[in-house]
Amino acid sequence: MERAARRYPSLSWVVANADRRLPVDDGCATLVVSMHGRRNPSECARVLTNGGTLFVIVPGVHDLRELRSAVGGRWVEQDRVPGVLAEHTAHFRHLRHITMEERHRVNHAAVRQLLRATYRGERRSAAATVETIDALDVTLASDLLVFEKA
Repeated sequence: MERAARRYPSLSWVVANADRRLPVDDGCATLVVSMHGRRNPSECARVLTNGGTLFVIVPGVHDLRELRSAVGGRWVEQDRVPGVLAEHTAHFRHLRHITMEERHRVNHAAVRQLLRATYRGERRSAAATVETIDALDVTLASDLLVFEKA
């Protein structure tokens, strides 16, 4: 967000949690981005102008699969896209779905940062296993769904 705000200084930028209420007036936003967090479709619809755009970004099917296997002993495939589509149909028209996926070699420090950033974070029960990971090839995957306010 900081990078976008620097690139487009004439626009107003707000970073907020949409769990309850976004700190902006009704119909004043042209773009809302929900990234890897809880979603509140009705609140996003409230703040968007008619025809406004909503980007919803969720972890992709293969996100961190190697890390989850190494630390938790298994990886469970989870496709979040159908649920996101279903919960947004009352307020939005789905325009596009883009899957982004890349693999990176990460060192021990990066493994710990990734674990802290995931749901449930770094667990004490896995601490000994985490300490044995010097480096790991990790898939980073996200699904981007683009919606237009109906």
